[in-house]
Amino acid sequence: MKKRVVITGVGVVSSLGTGAENFWNAIKEGKCGIKSITKFDTANFPTKIGAEITDFDPTDYIDKKEAKRMDLFTQYALAGTKIAVEMSKLDLNSIDKDRAGVIVGSGIGGIETFEDQHKTYIEKGPGRVSPFFIPMMIANMASGRIAIEYGFCGFNECVITACATGNNAIGDAFKVIQRGDADVMITGGAEASITPMSYAGFCSAKAMSTNEDPAKACRPFDADRDGFVMGEGAGILILEELEHAQKRGASIIAEVAGYGCTCDAYHITAPHPEGLGGVKCMTMALNDAGIKPEDIGYINAHGTSTPLNDPGETKIVKTVFGEHARKLAMSSTKSMTGHLLGAAGAVEAIITGFALKEGFLPPTINYNTPDPECDLDYVPNVGRKAEIKYALSNALGFGGHNAALILKKYE
Repeated sequence: MKKRVVITGVGVVSSLGTGAENFWNAIKEGKCGIKSITKFDTANFPTKIGAEITDFDPTDYIDKKEAKRMDLFTQYALAGTKIAVEMSKLDLNSIDKDRAGVIVGSGIGGIETFEDQHKTYIEKGPGRVSPFFIPMMIANMASGRIAIEYGFCGFNECVITACATGNNAIGDAFKVIQRGDADVMITGGAEASITPMSYAGFCSAKAMSTNEDPAKACRPFDADRDGFVMGEGAGILILEELEHAQKRGASIIAEVAGYGCTCDAYHITAPHPEGLGGVKCMTMALNDAGIKPEDIGYINAHGTSTPLNDPGETKIVKTVFGEHARKLAMSSTKSMTGHLLGAAGAVEAIITGFALKEGFLPPTINYNTPDPECDLDYVPNVGRKAEIKYALSNALGFGGHNAALILKKYE
């Protein structure tokens, strides 16, 4: 018999705030975390904005000496984990740590470290490259560092599926518990890719918005959208087997009910024109949860604010949900957080969990000009109350990756 899996703690590090409750409040209020970039000179870049974190102090969460030996994405991951563990009220001395694991992914990993150390190599030679260069750069180090910090000796891996990373990490952790291989999993994603090289690459690919107004640049499903806006940070969730959580009297945010994962097998960056992989992925998640399309009340969209994604995702939803597509609500919270790449799905799963728990649908802000190809209910500009039992969170990534999570209101 499949085990039931619930979320008992979450932690967010984002441009909208660090924590859980304050982050969720900012989302409900429709606040925008996008601003002009300050980390590097953007004079020669067509994109000059991002959802940059400017108030993060790693020593609030991590030993100062150890923090210096971590890339920023790992620092974000550990900070998010500390917040999530504290919220979950896990007794770290009583749980079986052989049955506690970690799956935390990153789309890009330690690119800031890579850029810094490459500069050192060019200017000063190979002997001056840090001995911590490799363990700071590699993307699995967030997952490894979390396990070391909490002594979790169970299932441990790092998922890298571009912008689907966060959903794949959560889905895989869900399956580890569901099949009985763990009682507790720390999962999610972390990203710190607001760097010159990262921006240069995405700008060259013409994927990012060139709108210089931070408050209006990210406009998912709007006819005037012109590209995504990069964000940074981490989203970390504590997943637990239901009985394990109940025995210790844990407070439950939501239940993880279904997971779908497919590949378009079509193109390195563009989605399939008919959305076949996305259709199969969402259908797989519905079947895994054992529910009908009509049971879904809300979709947290991938909604990147790009010319290709938004009409493509709308088309997929119409295919999967038929007439019900007109009755459900779908919003893109990237309009507020920016696109956190490998951490996006994790942050959005946290938002979806709170939406279920509180009965509140977060808005898509900056929605002003309707697009005939995007004609569903995107919860424009202002969130609203709505009691929903099931919600779907989508993530799509370069390489054709598709990952969908279904969360259920815990009853």
